[in-house]
Amino acid sequence: MSRPPTFTPPPGTRAHRLGTARGEFAVLDASPQGVTRGTALLLPGYMGSKEDFVALLEPLGAAGYRIVAVDGRGQYETDGTDREETYAQDELARDVLAQASALAVGDGSGVHLVGHSLGGLIARAAVLLDASPFRSLTLMSSGPAQVVEAQQVKVKLLSDALTTMTMAEVWEAVRAFDPPEEVTPNGEALRRRWLRHRAAQLIATGRQLATEPDRVAELLATALPVHVLSGERDDTWPVPLLDDMARRLGAHRTRIEGAEHSPNTDRPERTASALVSFWDALRAAATPS
Repeated sequence: MSRPPTFTPPPGTRAHRLGTARGEFAVLDASPQGVTRGTALLLPGYMGSKEDFVALLEPLGAAGYRIVAVDGRGQYETDGTDREETYAQDELARDVLAQASALAVGDGSGVHLVGHSLGGLIARAAVLLDASPFRSLTLMSSGPAQVVEAQQVKVKLLSDALTTMTMAEVWEAVRAFDPPEEVTPNGEALRRRWLRHRAAQLIATGRQLATEPDRVAELLATALPVHVLSGERDDTWPVPLLDDMARRLGAHRTRIEGAEHSPNTDRPERTASALVSFWDALRAAATPS
């Protein structure tokens, strides 16, 4: 579970519901004070939420980018159903396409899409359905296929628990196994977030994490610029695997020193700088000399 250092967005961030052709989605929407150089849509990971990107909002906005971080269907403040089929990967991908359409800018430059972990798999699926709304794709700590075996076991245990226990009971069971250093000051906010997730969403997306096929060749065929960003260590997709994926894609590659599976919360300033560098380079390449 991602543990954002704070759930409080910086001043100037608007928390609202983004209306789309597929319903409303809770978002944190941060626009720069001056000229907007681009728009980015950020998708959180498994058990995460839009708040996982709070620490990125200010530095990305200062660089001139409008940032919209979203709770997906059944995540935290976005409603969902109790039917697992509504969280099929294609359904979630179509939600992302609808969100991108709602954010489309008049100059047709496209939306920069960023997906963390599970969010990266969903972002990739959206691009494979239709790459045209997007200017780029950043896969943040998100690999080419299913998660490592140890993580598959954890996801299976959690899914089994969710079929027989309430969300509150599962929370207490999980916290009982957390080492003391894992306890964070915003523990109550994390608990509230957990309780608002839909169990069906966690079960369905957990299955996706454990069974995702390798779709790197399909992504390469879209010709969309890709950025593979991660920490220097990762227990979900090993860093050498992410290195190899970037090589296969011909992608821009960034390792964030001092970060692990969540560079967005571990080292937000460095992560923001890496995103801005990638986006600025694309913007410069598209600007006539």
